[in-house]
Amino acid sequence: MAAKARELKTEGKDIISLSLGEPDFNTPNFIKEAAIQAIHDNYSSYSPVDGYLDLKKAICKKFKRDNNLEYNPSQIVVSTGAKQSLANVAMVLLNPGDEVLLPAPYWVSYSAISILAEATYKEIPSTIETNFKITPQQLEAAITPKTKLIFFNSPNNPSGSIYNEDEYRALAKVLEKYPYIYIISDEIYEHINYGEPSFSFAAIESMYNRTITVNGVAKAFAMTGWRIGYIGAPEWIAKACTKMQGQITSGANSIAQRATITALEAPVSKIQYMVDEFQNRRDMVLNLLGKIEGFKLNVPSGAFYVFPNISYFLGKEIKGYKINTAADFSMFLLEKANVATVTGDAFGAPNCIRISYAASETQLREAIKRIKEALS
Repeated sequence: MAAKARELKTEGKDIISLSLGEPDFNTPNFIKEAAIQAIHDNYSSYSPVDGYLDLKKAICKKFKRDNNLEYNPSQIVVSTGAKQSLANVAMVLLNPGDEVLLPAPYWVSYSAISILAEATYKEIPSTIETNFKITPQQLEAAITPKTKLIFFNSPNNPSGSIYNEDEYRALAKVLEKYPYIYIISDEIYEHINYGEPSFSFAAIESMYNRTITVNGVAKAFAMTGWRIGYIGAPEWIAKACTKMQGQITSGANSIAQRATITALEAPVSKIQYMVDEFQNRRDMVLNLLGKIEGFKLNVPSGAFYVFPNISYFLGKEIKGYKINTAADFSMFLLEKANVATVTGDAFGAPNCIRISYAASETQLREAIKRIKEALS
């Protein structure tokens, strides 16, 4: 959808893109200044494959401060974005024929990464009625002797849902019975929450030695292009990830790593202005979409997406355009309203679409006005 939107823009069409998961804020100045200083300090050589030691120490302090997790630098690997962190873990843990569980909706790359690691994946569905969260009973029913890995993502992309501590502990109770299953806890949206703090799965004592905590600076610090992600993991997994990464990219960008030290050592309050603005946009988008017949909405607790159920429109014909799937609906909005969204099919939720509110208030108001007019 992003590519299609860009193509239409080059043709001169006024497209509002609500398809990308990218903050529209600039990287904070105090982080940019740290990067400039790193250039002056000549951080221009290859960095260690697993990251600078002082950055890994800063990550350990961040895990302790924000997540009550104890990691040593030997358990940390810094990568070229959290996506590489996820891929590293999948490559070193998964063998051909292993099975990966994906609570749906899930970020699109989880399934692709699993396939690249020669595993298969199984979706565990959820609905808007359950706030897009799975139950312990569903998890238990999905596990087989081939299950090797499960992805958790909270706050979630695309739904914005957050698993609280009690919900995660209930899921952990199920996993305690299956010691051969590992857990990836993707916490990249951790700081973008609206009153319901996120809880780290590895903070559950019985899960610590089986959980790989993945995070990065892209979303909360508006540093998507800086490409820095990291893991905290059992040491043997961290060492294996370092070996894997050493043959693919080696160490992450040296200047971006130095800037990340400054980002992680700063109090979280320094980025609260962005979180507050995202919450204002969320409330506005929910209010405006709620006035359009056919959008079924819940209230996301984090990230910067709404994920409406659009079943109402499926099977209908709108202005000569037959809507059979969520992909059809997204394409209709792009062609008739000049608004780019993403089909829920990509996330394992075929009755939904994802709308990103990481855009300006002006753009969001205009986009929803266009959607309403197209559907009227």
